[in-house]
Amino acid sequence: MTALQQVIAIAIIAAATMLTRFLPFIIYPEGRPVPGRVHYLGKMLPAAAFGLLVVYCLRNIRLTAGTHGIPEAVGIGVTALLHVWKKNMLLSIAGGTILYMVLVQTVF
Repeated sequence: MTALQQVIAIAIIAAATMLTRFLPFIIYPEGRPVPGRVHYLGKMLPAAAFGLLVVYCLRNIRLTAGTHGIPEAVGIGVTALLHVWKKNMLLSIAGGTILYMVLVQTVF
């Protein structure tokens, strides 16, 4: 990729990012009611995205080989327990991820 192509690619990416950030405020300015479908998507998409990430992360686990999925199961369990206990998604994800990384690097 030439330098000009890189600059063009970065400009297109920046413009697309700005468009996706500004478009909702242009379509639904202050005072205009937001449709129920948009509220529904705002409520459901975070959980759907999190579920998709869980499936993606667990897709290659072999229960009959290696660590038998034990670090992954412990990480998921800790993530779920932290979330039920503290109701803080950032703490839950960080806690489960850190424990998983420690288990993979030290124990298994």
